[in-house]
Amino acid sequence: MDCPPCVSFTPRCNPVGQTCPAAWGFVEENGESPTIGPADIEALHKVGWSDEAIYDAIAVCALFNFYNRWIDATGVHEMPEGAHRLGGKRRAERGYIVTKPNRRLG
Repeated sequence: MDCPPCVSFTPRCNPVGQTCPAAWGFVEENGESPTIGPADIEALHKVGWSDEAIYDAIAVCALFNFYNRWIDATGVHEMPEGAHRLGGKRRAERGYIVTKPNRRLG
């Protein structure tokens, strides 16, 4: 697949290489249909994806599908933009791994 020059990463055009478009197609299909077959897995193997990477992609898709359905069904409200920005700043400063207990939780 030849991608035109692009400024940002998108599912069909990316600066990473040719393995990602195949993965995005797989992710889209996994999100829309619960049926993943051997041909889908083989297409990812052909572009160099390992079984572990494929498993991880399936797990991430399944969890996001679950979370989205759960949020929609329970009426959970989206966090305000400021909360997202604060969380991003915190992660940039401290990373994703919590090394100290939360003060509120002890």
